[in-house]
Amino acid sequence: MHTHVLPKEMPNWTEKFGYGDFIYLQHHKEESAIMMKGNQFFREIQANCWDPSLRIEEYAKFNTQVQVICTIPVMFSYWAHPDDCKDLSRFLNDHIAEIVRDHPKNYVGLGTLPMQDTDLAIEELERCKNELGLKGVQIGSNINNQNLGESRFYPIFEACEKLDMAVMVHPWEMMGMRYMTKYWLPWLVGMPAETSRAICSMIFSGIFESLPALRVNFSHAGGSFLATIGRIEHGFNCRPDLVAIDNPTNPRSYISKFWVDCITHDDVMLKYVLEKQGSKRVTLGSDYPFPLGDLEIGKFIEHMELSTEVVEDIFCNSTLEWLKLKKEDFTS
Repeated sequence: MHTHVLPKEMPNWTEKFGYGDFIYLQHHKEESAIMMKGNQFFREIQANCWDPSLRIEEYAKFNTQVQVICTIPVMFSYWAHPDDCKDLSRFLNDHIAEIVRDHPKNYVGLGTLPMQDTDLAIEELERCKNELGLKGVQIGSNINNQNLGESRFYPIFEACEKLDMAVMVHPWEMMGMRYMTKYWLPWLVGMPAETSRAICSMIFSGIFESLPALRVNFSHAGGSFLATIGRIEHGFNCRPDLVAIDNPTNPRSYISKFWVDCITHDDVMLKYVLEKQGSKRVTLGSDYPFPLGDLEIGKFIEHMELSTEVVEDIFCNSTLEWLKLKKEDFTS
């Protein structure tokens, strides 16, 4: 339920819009391309980032039939002019919907939204649902350094609940990123903190309390949230004047009311996550096709001596519930 995809061919958005460090691709080799961020190298990607047939073949090696696909977070471009971000989002969403249409037994799609403009975001959300048939959206852990709990984003979450669209929250633009570039710290330290930031802001602002049917899944096992829930709860209890100002409900009570994926790279940590969340709220994530992800697609879980029921929940049932899908959608 956590993989990333890009179109093989994209416009040079910086040239198209006349500003900004948008991502574009330089196809320097037959089966690989360089992602350029403006004039700067961002990363090299391989054909499995855009070739749906190749992805199906690679997943089959790990007995996995279905992939949930969404864009790479750097494509969010929330910093751009809202209308330009809307055009970019539409381009990416159309591509994802095309893959799903061409391979309906192998792919489920999540869209991206111009979150910096509430009206445009809801407009594209409705298009994702009604025209493209996508099952949800992926959003960033912050929007131009504004927390997800800010009131301006509430109508978007409200629309997601009303439209029955699932939400995946992925860390991006990590806090303090410019001050810790050495040692890849934004990805190793910043990403887990960003995801906890998103969870805490949604809890403390009362989003989960007001929208109980909202179905949200947080990447990378919820980041550092579950590992630090004791500290978070203690802060709620000892300084309610600072923490509980918008929602008086203990943050621990929201555990298992949202989903997290299983990307821990550590079986002891995954057992802890399962203990806290329950297997019905832990989904099979991979972050494919990027090396920081689990590119063996949950293989380590098969050796953890978990019950058949728990393994099936992680590998299948919990994602189906999050997305409101059925096994028959992919087997009939």
